[in-house]
Amino acid sequence: MKGCARAPGAGTILNALANGYGSAFAVDIYTTAEVALQGAGEVVGEIEGAPNADTSLIEKCVEIVVDRFGNGEGGNVITKSEIPIASGLKSSSAAANATVLASLDALSICVGEGEEVTKLDAALIGVQAAREVGVTITGAFDDSSASMIGGLTLTNNSEDTLLKHEESIDWDVLIWTPEEKFYSAEADVNRCSFVSGVADIIVEMVKEGRYLDAMTMNGLAFCAALEYSAEPMLEALPTVDGVSLSGTGPSMTAIGSEKILKELENTWKERGGNTMHTKTQIGGASII
Repeated sequence: MKGCARAPGAGTILNALANGYGSAFAVDIYTTAEVALQGAGEVVGEIEGAPNADTSLIEKCVEIVVDRFGNGEGGNVITKSEIPIASGLKSSSAAANATVLASLDALSICVGEGEEVTKLDAALIGVQAAREVGVTITGAFDDSSASMIGGLTLTNNSEDTLLKHEESIDWDVLIWTPEEKFYSAEADVNRCSFVSGVADIIVEMVKEGRYLDAMTMNGLAFCAALEYSAEPMLEALPTVDGVSLSGTGPSMTAIGSEKILKELENTWKERGGNTMHTKTQIGGASII
């Protein structure tokens, strides 16, 4: 009983920590999960290249799927990723989505519209797992939905509802990731609540389709709330279409033409860390 799936990472339009509403867009970098189920027993997880990493999230994802659709199977799950962990690029949501789909695949459960499990159903299993193991504060349905169905999503994370799904975006994306890590569960929620009024405005901007302006406003607000320097954003703002802190950081994402992003990459490289050129992703997660 084996299954394999992959799910993309995502960048942020609106961080949900301020008012419970979040928006994210999928990007063309992936986490892959392989699940093998057999008999009964415990689920053992492994993250390739990170032998000491916490595997509780991916193990919980398998356990929830087996509890709902299986017969008490145990087994193994292995993930490998090109998404940096603890960087704001939704590595946890991608790992959860890939693991849930791989587990469903191992149980021969079909996923899709009109099937026993829809993609959003599968995303909510990952959200439940994230909440149960404590790797998220909001439940991250915004990040999970963007990763699972692709494109750009706007969600009410307090109610786990999808408010908008935009599939027409086709953006070049530059990602800059500093060396430091930041785990979203460690974010200062009280400070984030200080910008809830700004977040309310951003929700309306997203509903109106003003995605890139919304993204930039989010970045400025959350750099202040989470006490990051806004200097990388200011370096980008004269030329890019949109730029923001991604998630709770420390990564920054910028949207613009290939030429503009190449020039910005040279500037951001001087800060150290790593840069990556990619594009938005429309298809979302998939069984492979």
